[in-house]
Amino acid sequence: MKQALDALDRGAQPERSVLRDAVRALLAELAAKAPGRSVEVRIPPFGAIQCVPGPRHTRGTPPNVVEADPITWLLVATERVSWADALSDGRLRASGIRTDLTEYLPLTGGTTD
Repeated sequence: MKQALDALDRGAQPERSVLRDAVRALLAELAAKAPGRSVEVRIPPFGAIQCVPGPRHTRGTPPNVVEADPITWLLVATERVSWADALSDGRLRASGIRTDLTEYLPLTGGTTD
């Protein structure tokens, strides 16, 4: 994860495998911090999870969906970009009443460095 953030700090695009691993680590941490199945978080093409306590969704389009590209997810999950800013400028899309994930942020991806 540090490699991905370091690349972004330098203004470079992280290698695909580094970006993928960072996205998946952050999604895993979110799932652990917010266990449940009421919100679907999608970060294509690298992963999707269900999280947040509440009514479980079982079929069709979930009523609570968060979606972002991988770089936006890294920046929002680590609070380098605020949830509100990413939402207002369209980099983050969130639909449904349970999709505000700010109480679970920041995430570290399992690292503290």
